Amino acid sequence: MATEVLSTPADAVRGVTDGATLAVGGFGLCGIPDALIDALAATDVTDLEVFSNNCGVDDHGLGILLVAHRIRRVTASYVGENKEFARQYLSGELEVELTPQGTLAERLRAGGAGIPAFFTPAGVGSPIADGGLPWRYAADGSVALASPPKETRVFGDKRYVLEEGIRADFALVHAHLGDTDGNLVFDKAAMNFNPLAAMAGRITVAQVEHLVQPGEIDPAHVHLPGVFVQRIVETGPQTPRIEKRTTRPAGDAR
Repeated sequence: MATEVLSTPADAVRGVTDGATLAVGGFGLCGIPDALIDALAATDVTDLEVFSNNCGVDDHGLGILLVAHRIRRVTASYVGENKEFARQYLSGELEVELTPQGTLAERLRAGGAGIPAFFTPAGVGSPIADGGLPWRYAADGSVALASPPKETRVFGDKRYVLEEGIRADFALVHAHLGDTDGNLVFDKAAMNFNPLAAMAGRITVAQVEHLVQPGEIDPAHVHLPGVFVQRIVETGPQTPRIEKRTTRPAGDAR
């Protein structure tokens, strides 16, 4: 299927409906598909289930959807920078599945590669494998829903836990460069979870800072082939945002 070139982020996220599952790229605020998230926030879509390394901050990235109570469930590996996330989770307003970071990465990659499940040593001997992690709290602080135990198996002399691959209705990703065939190039650390999220989406939407014609990207430089990208939109250079700015007087620099 040819990649569809859209003129606006709003056009690019059309068809995302209530209850949809989303795989979202980014790490912290680095390489997040901010224009696509903003476009989604401008709609009235709600009850979303999100797979992402984290959930942005209170006023940027996925945090915008979270504050508006548009996210029902999150599968993530790190959520420590978002106070509203913690409040919603502990008050029973948000269901959360915490998973090891490497496991989340491989679950996304596996889903995109057509692998339904895999065994990993990460989490063996912990509530990740044994069950009992609070997925959702009740209003009184008790656990309303806990994670179930997972299958484990011994290979050689080591025990492994079975983890399922992730497939999402939509994937939202950010890339530095893309062509109209959907081939993407990411910029250094902004690559992070983006290609993995892109692989996991049944419909993958890429916002790119620069859009070029086929043949203008050296095939050897392509990080993600266009076969994984169904929609692409040029959003211009992204302004980086620093999560925590730490400074000291110039005279103290070493």
